[in-house]
Amino acid sequence: MIKSIWNKLYNEARRVQNDRVVSPFIEAGGVAAALLTKAGNIYVGVCIDTASTLGMCAERNAIANMITNGESQIDKIVAVMPDGEVGSPCGACREYMMQLDKDSGEIEILLDLESEKTIRLKELIHDWWGTGFKNS
Repeated sequence: MIKSIWNKLYNEARRVQNDRVVSPFIEAGGVAAALLTKAGNIYVGVCIDTASTLGMCAERNAIANMITNGESQIDKIVAVMPDGEVGSPCGACREYMMQLDKDSGEIEILLDLESEKTIRLKELIHDWWGTGFKNS
């Protein structure tokens, strides 16, 4: 049986998820994310929590990894919470994703691994303020 892309993304996120203390001021890895780009590449990231609140969510870390590697179009994304369940991106991550591309509203987000229930980003961020922008 062929594994679904969601299982593959989930497993990639779990592979890098490792809750750890980096310093007295930084903890990382409690939440992990994996995304699939339109080009078919997978990028991962972990949350980085800092005492000064300048950290980042796992989703934005994965997106930064994607952008660092020259891509900007997400097809699918999954976030894995500390208990191993999947979770929906926070508001800041939703906004960040919407600003990537004119078609970002179509990004598919995993809500439940077992049933493979998903939602499109545009369903989570109604009446987005940037509607109508064009990619350069």
